[in-house]
Amino acid sequence: MSTDASIRHYLEQKTALIEAELAASLPEIWNIPDSLRESMMYSLLAGGKRLRPVLVLAAVEALRGSTEEAIPVALAVEMIHTYSLIHDDLPAMDNDDYRRGKLTNHKVYGEAMAILAGDGLLTHAFYSIVQAYRAYDVPAEKIVEIVEDLSKLAGAPGMVGGQAADMLGEQGITGLEQLEYIHLHKTSDLIVFALKAGGHLGGATPKQLQALEKFGQHVGLAFQIQDDILDLIGDEEKLGKPVKSDEKQQKVTYPYFVGIDASKEKVSQLTDQGKQALIDADFPYVERLLQLADYLLQRDH
Repeated sequence: MSTDASIRHYLEQKTALIEAELAASLPEIWNIPDSLRESMMYSLLAGGKRLRPVLVLAAVEALRGSTEEAIPVALAVEMIHTYSLIHDDLPAMDNDDYRRGKLTNHKVYGEAMAILAGDGLLTHAFYSIVQAYRAYDVPAEKIVEIVEDLSKLAGAPGMVGGQAADMLGEQGITGLEQLEYIHLHKTSDLIVFALKAGGHLGGATPKQLQALEKFGQHVGLAFQIQDDILDLIGDEEKLGKPVKSDEKQQKVTYPYFVGIDASKEKVSQLTDQGKQALIDADFPYVERLLQLADYLLQRDH
């Protein structure tokens, strides 16, 4: 099997596993208003690459750890990501009608329920993480480290701060430094969390955790620049959302500053730098993470 076929097969397997676990992640015995449950699950099961939970599992595998024990944490990062998308699509934010080829949450359930669905997924993520301790006896010390990382990287100094900077930046981003701050926090920080969470679960050394963080920052920034590129030249059907939406909303993107060719070169450089950080940290099995980095470099949606 070729490397490309191998990583695609791996992604198909892990995505199917994650989809099945997500579908069962909100306990049926809980007395939740039907419309809230439906709204939460509508977006949680709306498809997507499932990149972040896959990265949790791949980071654990890089350390020869148990991927089964990592499932609750992998689900949690997808819940956080999904809540951020629901809120990001709201009229007060990016005002998008479609996400992953489907109507956005607020277009189906209304703005108030969409906000509550996002709130529900955000808080349920922390419940899910604790299940790694309840169901698989993951040491409480590791759970504390993971919760601390998530609170920071998904919160005000991380993803939420990046979103705030993005909104404020609509008033006028004047340089790449501002734009990179937005990308690093709005996008990279949750990817960093996924990798570090897998590192904690797999028993990573401080050197390996630092390498996972660097890899996540570089690959996350590359991922967002690639999104900027695809928004200009991508296939709308593959992307599942309208192209040139950034341009229509007069958003400043990486290609705006340096052009498409230089942006593509930056994506390649960041990917190589991220991969090298992993190679230098002596992981027992780093090949899968390296393959994922290359896959993201070549993606078209």
